[in-house]
Amino acid sequence: MNRLDSLSIVPPAIAPTAVAAAVAAQFGLRGSFAPLVSERDQNFCLTADTGARYVVKVTSALEDEAASECQVAALAHLALQDGIEAPGVVYTTSGQRFGTISDAAMTYRLRVVTWVAGEQLETLSLDPSLAERFGAALARLNQALRGFSHPGENPVLLWDLQRVRDLRPLLEGIDDAAVRANVAAAIDDYESYVVPAIPTLQSQVIHSDANPENVLVTTDGFGFIDFGDMLKAPRIFEAAIAASYLRSLAGEPLQLIAPFIGGYHRQAPLEADETDLLFDLIRARLATTVTLLYWRLRERPVHDEYRQKSLLLEGSASHFLAVLDRLGKKEFNLKIKDICSVR
Repeated sequence: MNRLDSLSIVPPAIAPTAVAAAVAAQFGLRGSFAPLVSERDQNFCLTADTGARYVVKVTSALEDEAASECQVAALAHLALQDGIEAPGVVYTTSGQRFGTISDAAMTYRLRVVTWVAGEQLETLSLDPSLAERFGAALARLNQALRGFSHPGENPVLLWDLQRVRDLRPLLEGIDDAAVRANVAAAIDDYESYVVPAIPTLQSQVIHSDANPENVLVTTDGFGFIDFGDMLKAPRIFEAAIAASYLRSLAGEPLQLIAPFIGGYHRQAPLEADETDLLFDLIRARLATTVTLLYWRLRERPVHDEYRQKSLLLEGSASHFLAVLDRLGKKEFNLKIKDICSVR
């Protein structure tokens, strides 16, 4: 299966009663199951009879086994790090990290992780102070992952910012000519400025999708969930991906991005060659979001829950891409370098 085919993959659709039976038999957990919207997997919130909550994931047939194992191994690694709030791995009653579940056509991997309690960042009113604290928390997550590696750390995903050039065949799906031109320009600039620099950048395993849905404000600080896009990449990609969701469509465009980068930098200092690429990386992530959103309008059923959720959450991406284009790279870099006092 190629990367373009993967966009039309429908998540598994196992009956909730069958999932509940499999979880009870293999993980020893019983309770009520509520569906959670997901791009590739079939997810549930399990409220156990004890009152504890868990996320149950029926893994997409698309996901490589090594990638699944990498995600679970990373969570086990983070559980040993101080001050990092992330889901914990729940083992089967026989001590395995995965269970299995089947329908008439296929067998899927089944996994359970603990629930991280907190408020999703997307539900809160973001201000510069909260953005700065978010940046510092994401830097701490990256520092905690710095020593982690795994054979499954290089999955093939169109969301991977290292694969932006693979989006070109999908641009035909963008029916707004102005938006399509902005997206194409962002991909061109990525190819001109980012691609030659990638071999020189510090790389490690990163979360790769710290969008406001996957970031929780907790009683102790911040928590991070949904490690499904985790991979090895230049660490500055992590900050750029998160920054692309801090969209100010009115007033100062960088009123959230600048303090966010400042918070990240104070926790994990960025080099000048990294900050020099932020403008093009953020635009590349916005281009990815816009392109895949338009493609889903063609490939997802009209009433698909993930499609509807994406339209609601990501409709501002094309507007913010235009905002950044008007701001320009020179002005962007002046503001970022000022707040970071880059070495």
